[in-house]
Amino acid sequence: MELLKKHLDDRTAVFMITNPNTLGMFEREIRTIAELVHGVGGLVYIDGANMNAILGITRPGDHGGEMKHDNVHKTFTGPHGAGGPGAGPIAVRDFLADYLPGPVVTRSDAGDYQLQTPEKSIGRVRSFFGNVGILLRGYCYLRTLGAKGLRDVSENAVLNANYLLAKLKDVLPVPQGDRCMHEFVATAKPLAAKTGLTAMDLAKRLLDYGFHAPTVYFPMVVPEAVMVEPTETESKETLDAFAQAILDIAKEDPDFVHAAPHNTPVSRPDEVKAARQPNLRWTPACE
Repeated sequence: MELLKKHLDDRTAVFMITNPNTLGMFEREIRTIAELVHGVGGLVYIDGANMNAILGITRPGDHGGEMKHDNVHKTFTGPHGAGGPGAGPIAVRDFLADYLPGPVVTRSDAGDYQLQTPEKSIGRVRSFFGNVGILLRGYCYLRTLGAKGLRDVSENAVLNANYLLAKLKDVLPVPQGDRCMHEFVATAKPLAAKTGLTAMDLAKRLLDYGFHAPTVYFPMVVPEAVMVEPTETESKETLDAFAQAILDIAKEDPDFVHAAPHNTPVSRPDEVKAARQPNLRWTPACE
């Protein structure tokens, strides 16, 4: 409670909570946490980034938050990601509806749809980037799967993640335990100490095996972090091949892996320079 009070002044603070969290764990005391925030005058924003672990199983509206967003491009399209563009519709409690960015779609008593700007709207927050397409795709996805299908999505996503966790834990242990939701964050620290292979080495070498590398070094609370999120769309054959690739890489010559990837047009760019001096324009080679 005192920690929360330190973050509040004469304004209302908003605390964003991801549940399940980035480590792939479901916070069972989410309502208690929300009540603590409310007790010191704060509001709770529910991050919907990991909804594909709880569809049809638990309702974010029961978690105690005042607002939340859904990553339509992550959860409500298949396969996971769908190529974008990203879209995150916002849901709020009634007392916040008048402050939503405008315009919003409303429906009259006669059944007509129209665009209106809420009375106390903060206005437009960005230009139009063509997000409507991914929203329509998400709507069709929801209607196609139905309630049971959406629950199956989450159950399969959780099953796939736990299956991979069990197959990889001897090489990539998970500090947070032997069970997860739709994703888990393993550590390559023991592997690095034993063989010199880091999380980045694994990610780069996986490209040679034809796999999109998982997120590494995030979240930073896990040393040599490797985040694995197979989602519901991957078959057992793909999961087995991915796990076997990591097991094989762990046995390869470290010097060979340090130089990976070997089969891609670009090997290892200077990532610090790329972050500080990004080159975002492709220039064709002159003949």
